[in-house]
Amino acid sequence: MDSMEQRRNAIVDFINEKGNITFAQLEKNFPNVSQMTLRTDLKALDEAKKIVRIHGGAKSVEVVLGTDDSIARRAVRNVEEKEGIAKKTLPFIKPNTTVYLDSGSTTTALAKIWPDQPNFIFTSSMDCVMELSKLKNPTVFILGGELNKYSMSVCGMEAVNSVKSVNFDLAVLGVTSYHKDTGFSCGVLMESYLKQAVLKQSEEKMILMDSSKIDKKSTFHICGIEAVNMVITDENIPGDFQMQCEKAGVRLLK
Repeated sequence: MDSMEQRRNAIVDFINEKGNITFAQLEKNFPNVSQMTLRTDLKALDEAKKIVRIHGGAKSVEVVLGTDDSIARRAVRNVEEKEGIAKKTLPFIKPNTTVYLDSGSTTTALAKIWPDQPNFIFTSSMDCVMELSKLKNPTVFILGGELNKYSMSVCGMEAVNSVKSVNFDLAVLGVTSYHKDTGFSCGVLMESYLKQAVLKQSEEKMILMDSSKIDKKSTFHICGIEAVNMVITDENIPGDFQMQCEKAGVRLLK
């Protein structure tokens, strides 16, 4: 394998690991490669359908196709931050309440430490179900729908319609991205519909999101920042996001 092929394989691995990248991130990760060479590499990899070029960067093919990144890959990314976010969420999980627990690696981290107390827990996540099944006191409801093998969750109109008949005390949602111009977003259309339906049915609306998702855009809009009550994140969150939360009246826990 020649050096060009090795470099391009490394670029694909880097993009697949991150899900989506900016050109500045690519330059930082490959400091000994010229801008012109990197742009040529991206063009060649895009033509080979190994990545997808976007304005100012590139995306993983899986993200663009709507797989919203593999849950296995997300589970090993920013692990310490996600576990910290899960621990910060625990005080808000009150007994004898009805909770929607979204799919995702951060919500799965929360499911692993969920208190063994009476709750009605509705979830679309197979990984969350596996963790919650170890507890005696919560009653767990699994939404119906089509299985997304990458995120190990179900979605579709069956799932959307099922949550429309439930009144949630608390919605604990994960997102793929947040950008000040587009709000919270994800990479799967039907999952965006499901999250929107849950928000409409919930008294308290909470987003769990590590700081790596800030200033990024995914394909499908979920909601603006003003539509939620709280964001729980990590200490690396940028200051301008904190200002956006304050302006929208959203509680930020970092």
